[in-house]
Order: sequence, then structure tokens, then C-alpha cells
Amino acid sequence: MSGHYFHDPTVASDRQEIRLALPDGVVTLQTDRGVFSHGHVDAGTKLLLLKAPPPPAQGTFLDLGCGAGPIAVTLARRSPDAHVWAVDVNDRARELTTANARSNGLGNVTVASPDEVPDDVRFDVIWSNPPIRIGKTALHDLLLRWLDRLAPDGVAVLVVNKNLGADSLAAWMAAQGYPSTRLASAQGFRVLHVTRG
Repeated sequence: MSGHYFHDPTVASDRQEIRLALPDGVVTLQTDRGVFSHGHVDAGTKLLLLKAPPPPAQGTFLDLGCGAGPIAVTLARRSPDAHVWAVDVNDRARELTTANARSNGLGNVTVASPDEVPDDVRFDVIWSNPPIRIGKTALHDLLLRWLDRLAPDGVAVLVVNKNLGADSLAAWMAAQGYPSTRLASAQGFRVLHVTRG
């Protein structure tokens, strides 16, 4: 599994520049092999960025599994007075997100590995295209770890492929005390709005 994006990459680097065009602007991002969605913005991520409700103007936000940083960059642009944490286990992903935040003039992004986020940090917003392919047990552990760090009124917006268990994941989260509503369904993805029960 060392070739997967949820591990440190063993493949040679091949950086490619892409444009992320959204209704509120266009940004340029560097992508690389060994990081999720090399050479393009994943359709699920793009759907999340189009359908998620506007984040609050201020607060502490989390891009969980940041990859090259399209979510973190978008959150930081939309809420320049917020503090955005971009978290990934992949070293190359963290390097890309750092570079992409810098090249887009965003000083409100902190890039970190999961264990570098202080335990007392709570999140008003979590946006994520979670790594479904790590397996159900690992995915459940990952989501519980970070959903438990939502602020009392915090919300998470997740995009999940319908064919990879979006509906069963929503039911599981509800059973754990994190009910969700569906914000959108398109291109085989569900966008889920998750709150504390």
C-alpha cells in the first residue's frame, strides 16, 4: 500500500500546475504524483467546493486529508480572518499545500501532520474528501478522531462517493452521534453536512 496517497509517496516527483476555477475566483495549484488527485482537482472535491455553505468569517477550520490543498486554499480565501489547519499524513501533500497557500498569498493556513495539531484545538468547520480507500475501520477511526474535535456548534462537510458507501457512512456517523443531511448529490458523489447530535 506504499504507493497510495495516504502513505508517504515512493514514486518520483512529477509536479504539474493546475487551475481551480470556482464562482468566487480562480487559483493556481501545484500537484504531484504520490498525492491525491495528481494533475487535476477531483470531481468530489470540486463538488464540495461548489455546494458547501459559506464558512463563517472567523473561526478555526480544518481541511482533513488536505492533499495538494484545494480545500484549504478555498477556505482560506473565503474566510481570510479564519485560521485554517491543513492536515495530511503524506509529507509530499503537506509540502504542496504549504507551497500552494504561499503562492496564493494566504498567510492563514497552518499545514501539519495529524499529531502536530494541539489536542485542545477545536474546529468550527471541517471540510474533507476523506480517504475512503484506507478501509472501513481506519476510516471510522479517522472520522471519530476529528469529528470529536468539532466545536459545540461546529459543522463538517464531507464528500463521499456513493458507490464507495456514502449512504452507509452517513448512517454510521448518525449512530455515533453525528447526524448528517445531504447537501448535494451529483457525479456519483454525496455532499454531507454533519453536526453533533
